[in-house]
Amino acid sequence: MKLTQLPSDAFESGNLIACPECDLIMRKGAIAEGVALECPRCHYELLSYRPNVIGQSLALVLTALLLYIPANFLPIVNLSLLGRTTYDTVWTGVLGLYQSGMRSIALVVFLCSMVVPLLKLLCQLFVLLTVISDKGRRAGVFAYRVYHHMRDWGMLEVYLLGILVSIIKLNDMAQLSVGAGLACFVALLLVQVWLEIKMSPQQVWEALAEQDRARD
Repeated sequence: MKLTQLPSDAFESGNLIACPECDLIMRKGAIAEGVALECPRCHYELLSYRPNVIGQSLALVLTALLLYIPANFLPIVNLSLLGRTTYDTVWTGVLGLYQSGMRSIALVVFLCSMVVPLLKLLCQLFVLLTVISDKGRRAGVFAYRVYHHMRDWGMLEVYLLGILVSIIKLNDMAQLSVGAGLACFVALLLVQVWLEIKMSPQQVWEALAEQDRARD
């Protein structure tokens, strides 16, 4: 097997990139805004430089934070059974599981549906403010690493699916009406999905790295 030696500046300049799908190692060139970098082997989209990523991502994070409180504490479903009406929220669902003796399940639901999504948003907000203010680069890097470790633990879509299944099953047993909390919950989920698409990790890491180079 013939080996080819890479130039000495290949690793120092950070211009090598590996495809996460097929592991092809490539040399990254200059990429203009609005242009996507595609793997020549499997055609996986590697990088996509979007204009005004930081500003738009900050707007989405603030929107998600504003939706967080009503999504978790406003009634999601209004249930009327035998003349009695209850207003169920995400928080009352956690309390109901805890009071029923299912404390471990209540803890998992509390962490995955309330704590982790909030911490993810706070980490993203802190990282974006770090990039904008050009201060606290090390703390911003740490917060972004924490965010990536928590990505697999936030399961709002699973909780939403459980809510929809419960509504379908209870619809024949009692009178149900959808509350404002469900609309806020769906909006929160959509904003977070949009944020995941908009907030390009490559551009955020490069913005944090530029702060470090500027100090040097």
